[in-house]
Amino acid sequence: MVQRPRRALRDGIEVIVVALVLAFLLRSFLVQPFVVDGFSMQNTLQNQERVLVEKLSPRFMSLHYGEIVVFRPPIAHYQGDYIKRVIATGGQTVSMVAGQVYVNGRKMPQPFLVHRGVSTMDSYSMRPYKVPAGDIFVLGDHRDDSDDSRVFGPVKLSAVAGVAFWAIWPLSDFGAL
Repeated sequence: MVQRPRRALRDGIEVIVVALVLAFLLRSFLVQPFVVDGFSMQNTLQNQERVLVEKLSPRFMSLHYGEIVVFRPPIAHYQGDYIKRVIATGGQTVSMVAGQVYVNGRKMPQPFLVHRGVSTMDSYSMRPYKVPAGDIFVLGDHRDDSDDSRVFGPVKLSAVAGVAFWAIWPLSDFGAL
C-alpha cells in the first residue's frame, strides 16, 4: 500500500518535468510571447500589447514585405528587442518620397498606416538604398515615433528572433496580425 502513493508522487513529478521540458523547448525553438514596448507600431500594435512570435520562419523561409518581426537592432546604443514591419529584403532597393514607400521602383501599399481613419504616415523622404544580402529594411507603423532602419540601418537576418503572428492581450485585440 505504501508503494502506490510513492508511485503516484513519482508519476506526478515525471509529468511536471516532461511538461516543463516541453514548454522550454516550445519557447526556445517554436513560439515565444513578446510584450510591445512603445508606440512605434501604432495603430497596428499598442504599447504593452502581448503578441506571439514564431521563431522558425526566419531560419528556414524568406521574410516578406509587411511581416512584423522581432529583432535586435544593429547598433549597441539601441538595446533590447524591437518590433517593426519588414519593408524590403536583401537585394531590393527601397526609397521613400513624402512618406510613400517604393521597393524596386514600385509604390507599395501601406494599409497598416491607417486605422479607424487615423494615419500614422509621416512625410519622410530618402534616396534609393539597396538592402545588402542577408539583411532586411524595417519601419515602424507610426513613422513619426519610430527608431527603425532609417535611423540604425538594415537589420541582419541573424538578428531576427521571429515573426509576430498573433495578438494575445488585451483580449479586445485577440487575433491574427
